[in-house]
Amino acid sequence: MYSIKELSDMAGVSARTLRWYDRIGLLQQILFYRERGVELKKIRSIIYEEGFDIMAAMEEHLYELEEQKARIDGLIRLVRRSIISMKGEDRMNDSEKFMAFKENVVKKHEEKYGAEARAKYGDKGVDDAQQKVLDMSEEDYERFVNLGEEILRRLEDAVQNGISPESEEAGRIVALHKEWLGMTWKKYTEEAHKAVANMYISDERFKMYYDREVSGCAEFLEKAVRYKIGE
Repeated sequence: MYSIKELSDMAGVSARTLRWYDRIGLLQQILFYRERGVELKKIRSIIYEEGFDIMAAMEEHLYELEEQKARIDGLIRLVRRSIISMKGEDRMNDSEKFMAFKENVVKKHEEKYGAEARAKYGDKGVDDAQQKVLDMSEEDYERFVNLGEEILRRLEDAVQNGISPESEEAGRIVALHKEWLGMTWKKYTEEAHKAVANMYISDERFKMYYDREVSGCAEFLEKAVRYKIGE
């Protein structure tokens, strides 16, 4: 906990003004920014900035806290299950095992691609996509996995057979890819679709995934998406 003096120094105001900030909800925001590692000088510039919307700031604060809680709750469940399993007391039912499996999938994806994805699409976009995976039924998840495998199989066939990225088959692949993305996206947009396809050729890890058996699949998909949607 911070003392009154520390908080007033943090905000650059007197203790009396600080109490007023507490009444109008501004103190909470000061503490919030401080917890995020924002420097004191930057905090002062934010809260004194013209047009600072305290309601919008508090709503953002609430959203981030809820997301943080959801992630922590997921980690707690994962650790608890690991402890039970290590003790030989694994009593999870099928539904719990499936949830644990999805949580592990999301965790591994976050570790591998999370930083880049969050930088490109923001925390909310990534968190929403991860939540959609966690909310999938077994049937939905099976469809999601099978769809991804079908897309890759069709890409490999298209490249090996010299099919044009502007062909009808390429259009069908793009349609399947759109459906696949829609299973984890909150809202589909053509611009976002093109951005993802571009990432498949600009990020070596994605390129290696699509080209692991047949070279040129990532480039084919990017060209097909760009042609189908338009430059």
